[in-house]
Amino acid sequence: QVQLVESGGGLVQAGGSLRLSCAHSGRPFSNYAMGWFRQAPGKEREFVAAITWSGSSTYYADSVKGRFTISRDNAKNTAYLQMNSLRPEDTAVYYCAARCGMAQAIDLVTTSGYDYWGQGTQVTVSS
Repeated sequence: QVQLVESGGGLVQAGGSLRLSCAHSGRPFSNYAMGWFRQAPGKEREFVAAITWSGSSTYYADSVKGRFTISRDNAKNTAYLQMNSLRPEDTAVYYCAARCGMAQAIDLVTTSGYDYWGQGTQVTVSS
C-alpha cells in the first residue's frame, strides 16, 4: 500500500505564493507518476498538474500554466506543487495522487488514472 500525506496549505493573499508537499511512503516512489488535483466547494475534483515517474514530463491545467510548477525529489520521496500569483479562484482542497508505472498524458489528467490519494490540504486565497 502507498500512503500520501499533503502539507503546506494555508491562507494567503491574492498574488502570494505557497508550496505544497506530498510525502509518499510504502512503495518505491520512483515507480509512481504523481498528480495534483483540487476541489472547491460544490464543484468536482479537477486536474491541476502531473509529473511522470522520471520527472521528464509535466502537464498542467490551462488555468494554472505559468503560475504553478510541479516537481519531485525521488531521493526524498516527495512531490511538490509551487503555486505563485495565487488567485481567489485557486481556493480549494488540494489533493495529491499517485499512479504506478508507465502512463500517457491522458492517464494523468483524470482522477480515474490514479491508484492512491492523499487526504488533502486546504488552500484559501483571499482577495
